[in-house]
Amino acid sequence: MNKTLIGLLGGLSAASIWGGMYVVSKVVLEVIPPFTLLTLRLVLGILALGIVVFLRKKTEFTRQQFQNCFLVGVVGYGISLGFQFIGTKLSTASNGALVTSATPAFVLLFAPLILNEKPTFRRAFALVISLLGVFAVIDPRTADFSSSLFIGNLSLLAAALTWALYSVLVRNISKTTDLLKSSTIMLAGGLPSSVLFSILELHQQGIGKITIGIVGGILFLGIISTAIAMFLWNYAFAELPASVASLTFFAQPVVGTLLGWFFLKETITPLFWAGGILIGMGLFIANRDP
Repeated sequence: MNKTLIGLLGGLSAASIWGGMYVVSKVVLEVIPPFTLLTLRLVLGILALGIVVFLRKKTEFTRQQFQNCFLVGVVGYGISLGFQFIGTKLSTASNGALVTSATPAFVLLFAPLILNEKPTFRRAFALVISLLGVFAVIDPRTADFSSSLFIGNLSLLAAALTWALYSVLVRNISKTTDLLKSSTIMLAGGLPSSVLFSILELHQQGIGKITIGIVGGILFLGIISTAIAMFLWNYAFAELPASVASLTFFAQPVVGTLLGWFFLKETITPLFWAGGILIGMGLFIANRDP
């Protein structure tokens, strides 16, 4: 029970941190292009986790395990985050929040194929309840699915699909490897593509004026939103059934909306509170599944 609770708290904390990234990212991205920022985040995340790995007692890690972790990282931090950046650029913020909320549904699809986790009616019902809550929080009426945004929306869907695949693969990897060390190597899997795109965008755009506030934002995004949040997300999938851990993802739009209300004076409707209750009910129902 303790591990279950800690796993739930880990997933909820990770999703909450990502929900709070919007305000910081919005400021930093005005100065630093997206793939350059992603590269900085990954490097800082690797350094932060790497220091902890170095200070801990040494654990066995074979070349095959290293390769497996690196390839899982390519899926999550190379391919999935790449699709997310492209989709965000070519679509809208509302579409991004709505389409990526399909991630837990894709987890429910991959978990039986990769982990042999049998789908249950209770967990499927919990997913439906939580999705209804997300729709109440986000309000699908604000989304735009016109043909001009097709490529962007398709990229967002690919991001949701590949992040679900990454998350399920993390649970598979965690059965045989040290989670902290494997999480560090997974972050490194995103560097080849992020560095390449960073070089291309820096050649076209360059970097704006770096201030103390921007440096603080980069450190927050690299250490808190990447090193800590990614590890917590991986921990949730290591300790919980994938279909349960994935539901903690829905904390992201809730926290994002709350911060938008607090910092940006955005309006919160009664539907938001109803949606938050539904998401909580979904987590409760899924976690009671034997």
